[in-house]
Amino acid sequence: MSEATKTLQKAFHLLEILRQNPAGCAAPQLMRQLAMPRSSFFNLLNLLKEEEYIEQLQPRGKYVVGRRLLAWMGTPRPHWREWIEAFEQEAVNRSLDETLVLALPHPQGAQVLAILPAKRRLQPYFQVGELLAYSESAAPRLFLPQADAQTRQQGYALHEGRELLELAVPICRDGHTPAAALLLSAARPRLDSSALLAYLPELREMAMRLSYRFGAAFYSPYQTQAVASLAQESPLSRQDIDQFLQAPLVARLACLNREGRPHVVPVWQEWDGTSFYVAAWEGSQWASYLRDNPSVSLTIDEPWTPLRRVVAHGEAVQLHEADYPGGTQALVRRLRRRYLGEAFAKQVKGLTWQAFRIHPTSLRGWRGLPLGS
Repeated sequence: MSEATKTLQKAFHLLEILRQNPAGCAAPQLMRQLAMPRSSFFNLLNLLKEEEYIEQLQPRGKYVVGRRLLAWMGTPRPHWREWIEAFEQEAVNRSLDETLVLALPHPQGAQVLAILPAKRRLQPYFQVGELLAYSESAAPRLFLPQADAQTRQQGYALHEGRELLELAVPICRDGHTPAAALLLSAARPRLDSSALLAYLPELREMAMRLSYRFGAAFYSPYQTQAVASLAQESPLSRQDIDQFLQAPLVARLACLNREGRPHVVPVWQEWDGTSFYVAAWEGSQWASYLRDNPSVSLTIDEPWTPLRRVVAHGEAVQLHEADYPGGTQALVRRLRRRYLGEAFAKQVKGLTWQAFRIHPTSLRGWRGLPLGS
């Protein structure tokens, strides 16, 4: 066998290793598996990097599948950056106070791609790239070709270890096949399984939104057909409305322009339980319209079942820096964190913003559709 053929075999082997390890592999790990001389190995690595078949997460960091290899694989599978960005944008708004992990399938179970640790001293410890075994974690159980009947029926997996409790729900890009997992992990002395399961509704809703984000038309884990989940229209309680408005959903703000015609614009919104807060950057026409005529309406809705929506009417009041803690810049940072994730939260310098508070005189919400008899 020629040296060129041997090198080609090594290249294919390297790409296959990375394909099976979506969270990436370090250079020493790859070199050991390929059993190549150091100089030949790094020559091959640099060539594949230049041709964009592989990428490096950061200088001296792990190597992952590149865009050209993803194209060859023939699937619109999300790039690792897209998984992480979506995870961070969803998780930044969470009220979950335990460690949250994003994991992808791996031949040996599941592999950790991103971590948001709990803000407490006693917490589980994970590393990006770590392999989670079927016998030691809830996440890998979601990816088994024949998941157990209880997991398929409930749509989640629960693991009770000696030191940790774990709850995992699937992210399904096609609506029913697990493509990734959200894993909530807590130290066992602090929580029992019933306390951990109290987080299930929020964790499941997060997984549902991520599934829709990556192309799902419905969310029915392990069901081969979409479950008919449309319900008869019913009102949302105030508690339901408050919970719904915590999701990072864009609002549509309706006001009147100077000619008295309706003007509707999408806006980021923050709800504090009594009022909405919105911000307009310099030059936004609708900000001047609100100063002329403060009467507004807001609608916030989700384009998937259970088709919840909220409609609010009220008056907008322009806020000044002294009107609330941190001023306009703090509000804009919160909005950017809420909708774009932590990485973009601080990029607000150089723009002038105007903030408004909208206290609803009417606030109503519904779910479902008027299906008739």
